[in-house]
Amino acid sequence: MNIKEILNNWIVRNLLLAAVFVAAVVILVSVLLSIGTQHGKEIEVPDFTNMTWTEAKHAASEAGVRIIQADSVYVRRLRPGVVYLQTPGAGEHVKRGRRIRLTTNTTVPKEVIMPSLVGYSMRQAKAELARTGLSLGRLIYTRDIATNSVLRQQRGGVDIKAGTPLASGTTINLVLGLNPNDNMTYVPKLIGKQYLPAVDQTLESSLNVGRLHFDETVKTYADSVSAFVYQQRPSASEKVRMGTELTISLTTDPAKLPASQKK
Repeated sequence: MNIKEILNNWIVRNLLLAAVFVAAVVILVSVLLSIGTQHGKEIEVPDFTNMTWTEAKHAASEAGVRIIQADSVYVRRLRPGVVYLQTPGAGEHVKRGRRIRLTTNTTVPKEVIMPSLVGYSMRQAKAELARTGLSLGRLIYTRDIATNSVLRQQRGGVDIKAGTPLASGTTINLVLGLNPNDNMTYVPKLIGKQYLPAVDQTLESSLNVGRLHFDETVKTYADSVSAFVYQQRPSASEKVRMGTELTISLTTDPAKLPASQKK
């Protein structure tokens, strides 16, 4: 049987047509998925901090992302209504159309209730404070068998009970356990990070922010939120005791960044 006879066979012909149809469908679906997900294409998240909602919406539209208001907090020195925090952070790469969650500054603080954090891990407690609308202040370590387990929760050096009404944004310090056999951590790389993300990563690494130095370019609180780290001590990757204080220097001048950090 030659090729012509094979192709004239209705069974073979139908099988070939089915194979062509399936291949066409697979190619079409692949193309549509590629377009729909912007496969391989990512965009850089803009910095929305200190923008009004209108300004942030315009910037998001130009960048190709969407914004939603995830929460609001009260920051006394920041203009009412402007963006205080964002997730994902500025400079991160996401797919086009990604939703960026914004936390804005309210005109007056709302009342929140102090949660019970005793027994939580430091990271669990930090997440719960953020969810409640409170801020994590200092990590105070004391000898205990369980490293980074919350032993007490304090405001201004005084223990504070769960259920206590507080103004949103109130700073809460945590007294944490520290086992002598498990008391070391590594200093994170903060160079190039903005002020608030740098503080957040410092605490996440079981360390404290000690001295903060803002250079002459930082004149207002809004400037400080936009400022980024250009120097830190101890240096990144050094192994130090948990609770160690870092000295951080910040600026709004890109020229002060190390050459390796400049775009």
